[in-house]
Amino acid sequence: MRVIARGTLRDYWEMNPAVEGRLQAWFQEAKTARWASPLDVKASYPSASILEDNRVVFNIGGNSHRLVVHINYELQIVLIKFIGTHSEYDKIDATTI
Repeated sequence: MRVIARGTLRDYWEMNPAVEGRLQAWFQEAKTARWASPLDVKASYPSASILEDNRVVFNIGGNSHRLVVHINYELQIVLIKFIGTHSEYDKIDATTI
């Protein structure tokens, strides 16, 4: 998968160093993944939440942080839409962000 944009993750972990390792690990796994459908994502990340419009919510750092992405399975692209704490996530609509 092509992950757009790693800089978003880097900016976040620079402000939240406790999750740097976990975000880097997620990035490496996503980069090498070949997800063809939401079922493939769930096989890799059983705790991920699959939303409409090919959006996926990943729990990062023991569910203290949330990562929302949009996946284009055909083009193999993951677009980062949001990264934040669980409480910040609760204030957004992950289906429209």
